[in-house]
Amino acid sequence: MKKSRTAIILAVCMGATLFAGCGSEKQKIYEQAGKDLEQGSYEYALQGYEASVQNEVKLPHSYRGAGIANLRLGNYEAAAECFTNALNSDNMGKALRKDVLSYRATAYFKAGAYEDAMADCQTLSEDGSLDADGYYLTGKVALEMDSYEEASSNFEQAYVEDSTYDMAIRIYQAYIEKGMEADGTRYLEAALKTEPKDAQDYCDRGRVYYYMEDYDNAQKELIEAANQESSEAVLLLGMVYLAQNDVSNARVMYQEYVSKEGASAKGYNGLALCDIEEGNYSNALTNISNGLPSATTEEMQSLLFNEIVVYEKMLDFPTAQQKAREYLEMFPEDEAAAKELAFLKTRITDSGAAGETGTQQEGDGGEGGAEEGGSTQDGVGA
Repeated sequence: MKKSRTAIILAVCMGATLFAGCGSEKQKIYEQAGKDLEQGSYEYALQGYEASVQNEVKLPHSYRGAGIANLRLGNYEAAAECFTNALNSDNMGKALRKDVLSYRATAYFKAGAYEDAMADCQTLSEDGSLDADGYYLTGKVALEMDSYEEASSNFEQAYVEDSTYDMAIRIYQAYIEKGMEADGTRYLEAALKTEPKDAQDYCDRGRVYYYMEDYDNAQKELIEAANQESSEAVLLLGMVYLAQNDVSNARVMYQEYVSKEGASAKGYNGLALCDIEEGNYSNALTNISNGLPSATTEEMQSLLFNEIVVYEKMLDFPTAQQKAREYLEMFPEDEAAAKELAFLKTRITDSGAAGETGTQQEGDGGEGGAEEGGSTQDGVGA
């Protein structure tokens, strides 16, 4: 399929020089790349945008599109190069320049080029172009550079610009990644001071309590949201019940979510987590398989990671290692998976491997590693 799509693009590109309709054909390639990008078909999108660059169709936008596709594929240095090419193109409006600079800062951040990322953030700041997401990104970059006061200042401004539950959780998670829970918790506490107005507010409050591990209050908020027909709250209730080791009620919630939403990757992932908790690994693999056809890239990542964990718990370490290698080809930036692969290598070489499995925990992926083995991913995130 991939080869077929590539051949079509190349054929159109070659034919465009021979036929009078080449302009419209080139435009079709560009438009299809945009559709592929929107649908999460990043490899096809990248092919289309690279062809559009060759065809010189809307160059700054084509470079931008190629950069975003590379970013989603984990090709961070290539993404930064595409964004640089976009910035060096003619006809860069102010809004597009801001957008591309923000994306390039993100690419530099993902690539670990923190000084370059900070330089772009500072350029945006000097232009007066920083919005809530920009302040948040600057805060994350500053954290990685151990500039804690600068990080705090930017996170505070991000929350001023966007005083939502979602922003509070994002800042909390940024601090958690650096082992600074207390600094992040105050944002969760601030968010909870807001009075809930609708089902989404109750749902968000439940999520905040979940991250604070206050499961009783999480249940109260989420049940209220679920009573107001929030499907998201039903899914989150499954997470809360699992965190309390109440697998039976968790399964009921996930089944209800699948019933409401149809073929839902998140719902099937939740059911797989229940199966893993109960040691029913065959059913877990079935639910993972059922979730994959409808999964977004992020949902697929959680499902495939949990598939690795299932094979590990089945003591099928060779298959688990193979799955981990395939996973890392798709998601090379996942440090937890890299640690999991390192752990699996020790299980295969260790003569006593058959007596041990990795620990399992509920959370946003956690960290595996050679010490403990894999943790599952709930696939919900912030």
